Order: sequence, then structure tokens, then C-alpha cells
Amino acid sequence: MSRHFFAYLSRMKYIDRWSLMRNTRTENLSEHTLEVAVIAHALCVIANTHFGADLNAERAAVIALFHDASEIITGDMPTPIKYFNPEINRAYKEIENVAKDKLLSMLPDELKETYRSAFYDSSEEAKRVKWADKISAYIKCVEEKKAGNREFVRASESIYEALGKIDAPEVNYFINTFLESYALTLDEQE
Repeated sequence: MSRHFFAYLSRMKYIDRWSLMRNTRTENLSEHTLEVAVIAHALCVIANTHFGADLNAERAAVIALFHDASEIITGDMPTPIKYFNPEINRAYKEIENVAKDKLLSMLPDELKETYRSAFYDSSEEAKRVKWADKISAYIKCVEEKKAGNREFVRASESIYEALGKIDAPEVNYFINTFLESYALTLDEQE
């Protein structure tokens, strides 16, 4: 029986994101995963509090913790490549699933199903994780632009446009209420 699952997960800190872009500060998969978990949780709380939803915010956070775990094996595939055409996207999804299954095989049998449900969730909470992932990418662009890195201008515009197409009041609420702070310095946030 393999017991390497958690040791593999701890390697998230070695997977750098945004590999095709010049970064003022490297973001690793661990950092990204935490941010997505926090935002996904917030989106569910906002949806429940303000828009009458009945979402499990804690479940969303757990799904988010594992949403990119396959990248421990595959590395971070840059978005322009991942979505270059339908064939590449389909092939990448297959590779992701093979990587997820490989990670799950590293667990004792009695734990596999619990983690499989987090890896392969398609619930309403998982939808919020996808939206949180997009918000996190936009935040990275904002932070890079704030540091004077023009490399992220086009990505910022593209991601913001994609966020605008999400028909979810909790996403709009998060954007309108919290996003501006990411462009401010610590002194400006007081």
C-alpha cells in the first residue's frame, strides 16, 4: 500500500505558476491554493448571507484545497496553451485525470473515496471554486501591475472580462466590495 499522498501534496510549494510570464514575485501552487480556498469559502458565505443560497462554504474550501493538486504531477500548464484549441484542452483534461488518479492511488483504500469526492466534485460549491480560481488569477494580475509589471496588463483585461461574464451575484459582490483593496498599499488600506 502506498502512503505518499500527503508527501506529494506538500510539494505544491515547488510548483510555480505563470511560467510564461515575467513575474515580480513568483507565486507557487500552495499560495494559490490557499487564496482560492479563502475566496471560494467567501463566495459561498456571501451567496448564503446576501442571496438566499444554501451552500456549504466549508465543502467549497476543501474542494479548493485539491482543485489543482494534479499540477504536482503535471506542472502548471499555462492558460494560453491549455485552451489553445479543443483537442489540446481535451488531452490536458485527460492528463489531469490520470494525475488525480495517480495521487489517489497513493492513499490507503479506506481513504480514497473521501479524497476522490474532493478531486472530482461537480457541485454548486465546485462552481464557486472555479470562480474563485478566476478571481485569484485576476488578483495576481492586479498585484503584478501594482508592482509596475506591464507583462500582466493583457492577462488582467482578459480575466476581468471573463469575470464579467459570470452570472453570479456573489462574484459581483466580491468584486465590488473587496477587489479594490488588492490594488492599494498597506498604508492605503487603513
